[in-house]
Amino acid sequence: MRILGIESSCDETGVALYETERGLLAHRLHTQAQMHATYGGVVPELASRDHVRRLPALVREVMADGRMDWTELDVIAYTAGPGLAGALLVGASFAESLALALNKPTLPVHHLEGHLLSPLLTEPRPEFPFLALLVSGGHTQLMAVEAVGDYRLLGETIDDAAGEAFDKTAKLLGLGYPGGPALAALAERGDPTRFALPRPLLHAPTLDFSFSGLKTAVALKVGSPDWRAEYAADLAAAFQEAVVEVLVAKTVAAVRAAGLRRVVVAGGVGANRRLREMLAEAGAKQGFAVFYPDVALCTDNGAMIAFAAALRLEAGAEVKWDRRIEVRPRWALEGLRQG
Repeated sequence: MRILGIESSCDETGVALYETERGLLAHRLHTQAQMHATYGGVVPELASRDHVRRLPALVREVMADGRMDWTELDVIAYTAGPGLAGALLVGASFAESLALALNKPTLPVHHLEGHLLSPLLTEPRPEFPFLALLVSGGHTQLMAVEAVGDYRLLGETIDDAAGEAFDKTAKLLGLGYPGGPALAALAERGDPTRFALPRPLLHAPTLDFSFSGLKTAVALKVGSPDWRAEYAADLAAAFQEAVVEVLVAKTVAAVRAAGLRRVVVAGGVGANRRLREMLAEAGAKQGFAVFYPDVALCTDNGAMIAFAAALRLEAGAEVKWDRRIEVRPRWALEGLRQG
């Protein structure tokens, strides 16, 4: 089965071609980071317009890269949510229009399911069941994954997502957008012990997260009378250490609570080097293995959408022919079923 996957939930336009027999055949990605950097964050209207500009060319390039004729496609999959409503509409309307023109069915895909299953694109592949840590700019969740479509929420952020906290803290430190990678790079040169920062909900009896208070603590440090610009690397290191320590501690607690021995990390923050180091240390001590997607697939991309669609179809999901443009800006992953 040959599946064209389209991702447009936020500020990346991703397109990929996946075949169930041969795997990932081609994928292309355009990031809008430079465009949004001028404004210090994603501007939804600009994001939507850029998706309109980029999608047709990216789809043609992917089809050419995969050496595939339009008639050979079996299904066109697209991100239906969650995400920015306008950005989702661009991808969904393009996919449904292309499917109508080619007389092909479509399959709307959950954005977080794409992230959650993306480590299965990389060898070694984790086997079900496993614990998933979804950690990005928009989401921070712990999910128990029994099979494709069988997800149980164990904990999530009650305010800011981890990636969002990275971006906001980077802005406080005068770094550019996207701030997460810039802050992580700055933290490499800093001393994390110079500043004492809180670890929100670290010892709470739940598996939920909270990062807004940590961001506020950084703001108070930066706004204090004795603040100096040369302290930025140390504060970045202290912030990163606090976030990672909480993420790892909650993951270990979830592993114990769910009785699982495999952990999958997905989402943009999954590329953070310090997070990978501390999870590896925790896994060695606690006896669980940690799996990641390829670094290139940690960000939003079309490959994860095409692949998630392939797995859902193998699990019994039905394609749609009604040409209805399906968009769900808010869409809970828990409760998503196989069919």
